[in-house]
Amino acid sequence: MSLMPAPTTRLAPGDPRRLRELFARTGSLAAEHAIPSVIVGLAGREGDLLVPELIEYIESALRMEDAIFRMTRERAVLFVSDVDRARAEQIVTRLVRDFRERFPAVAEPLVELGFYEVKAGSREVSAKEVLPAVFGVTS
Repeated sequence: MSLMPAPTTRLAPGDPRRLRELFARTGSLAAEHAIPSVIVGLAGREGDLLVPELIEYIESALRMEDAIFRMTRERAVLFVSDVDRARAEQIVTRLVRDFRERFPAVAEPLVELGFYEVKAGSREVSAKEVLPAVFGVTS
């Protein structure tokens, strides 16, 4: 008989399955519970050492029902539930401003924000639809 604990299914922070789970949760809230949500893309310049700090700061300030997925050191996707786009913009803008105020040597974290609102009653949300929208990719 082995005393080794059973393996857990806990996913690593950068595991793409976590992002799929995030989109599935967003779609479920919108379709089944009529709760709007906003997916926010946060992108900084490659190699910018302040962007990971900003992402950590935002992650620490999120509510329990919200979530964050780090794609790279300088890129993350935020999920803000039970808000519309205008409210999500206020929340994220306030957090970026608060970060600058707490760390006055930081004049301006160079990040771009993109927003994708999932309205109550919406259909399933897919990465193919959301990621280009929040990261400003055009075809």
